[in-house]
Amino acid sequence: MLFSRLLRKEFARTALMTMIILLAILLTVSLVKLLGLAAGGTLSGSAVMAMLAFGSLTYLPVLLSASIFTALLLALTRFYRDSEMIIWQSAGVSLNRFLGPVLRFTVPMALVVALLSLVIAPWAIGQKAQYQKQLDVQDDTSQITPGVFRESHQSDQVFFVDALSQSKEKVSNVFVQSVQGHQVGVIAADSGYIATEPSGDRFVVLQRGRRYEGEPGTLNYRLVDFEQARLLIDQHGVTAATLSVKSMPAQDLIRKPTLEGWGELHWRLGLPLSLLVLSVFSVPLSYINVRGGRSTNMIFALLAYMVYYNCMSIAQAWVAQGKLPFWVGLWPVHLLFLVVAWIWLQQRQRVWSWRWWVGQRRSREFRERKETP
Repeated sequence: MLFSRLLRKEFARTALMTMIILLAILLTVSLVKLLGLAAGGTLSGSAVMAMLAFGSLTYLPVLLSASIFTALLLALTRFYRDSEMIIWQSAGVSLNRFLGPVLRFTVPMALVVALLSLVIAPWAIGQKAQYQKQLDVQDDTSQITPGVFRESHQSDQVFFVDALSQSKEKVSNVFVQSVQGHQVGVIAADSGYIATEPSGDRFVVLQRGRRYEGEPGTLNYRLVDFEQARLLIDQHGVTAATLSVKSMPAQDLIRKPTLEGWGELHWRLGLPLSLLVLSVFSVPLSYINVRGGRSTNMIFALLAYMVYYNCMSIAQAWVAQGKLPFWVGLWPVHLLFLVVAWIWLQQRQRVWSWRWWVGQRRSREFRERKETP
């Protein structure tokens, strides 16, 4: 049917544009934050893109859901703004008939959101945690930034280098401070390089330097000049990162039930369900008075979206705290908002039906008066 195809085409085009804009905003904000961490030496520069990718996949379920809801609102609002809705109503197309194309477009998108929230996002969170674990156990020299004081991940050493070679194997003008008990050691060297033993242990070999060692606040210290000194970099094997409930697959949450796990599963299943309910909401929410403000409905839509997701968060917290069983806590919020959306839609439908009936009656009376001699 032309009506259904027209709507779905409009929804798809608007959803694509909205998704691109929201994704660009997310990537820009995340990239700026990660680059700031890399510039400060907190994050390795080579890890920026990987962390950006994992972080983006984590937010995709919510991002896609928001994009679809926004696209439905924008497309239907445009029909009111351009008076196309009046034409459809005059042709006998009720607001209830808009639900068909809206749901036929939304149901496949809800399945995609379910796939993202149940499979892709938890996998991305787990991979991000594992990658972060690998970064944490890397030797400290791999994360040194020239001109920046860098603390070791064990917080017992502070490094500073003036210059670093492109291969990241040679350094110059090195400063190292270490703490062992009450003793503080300070090393200043002209240059150095990274050496790896057959056992896998890695050392920083410092050349032409001086070591100061003593207890702060006393005159008990010693000074040693050296041509070459080896500084051991502690290495720990990369172990599997501890899985949080956010990174656990859905089948594991069901197979090993915990209150926190049920709360996480409640949120994952709630995302696709909320998209279906919000799609019904979009039909009555899209109404605007072309003679009045053109953004009032968007304000109501934003409020409805925020209240909906806050209620979902409250229900999730109650399930995670054991105040509600999982299956009892999953449905009330969605059913409540679905009933509100349906009542609002029927109220809006009655208004349009009354206007159409009055218009038809006036048109018929006008024709009768015109035909009367």
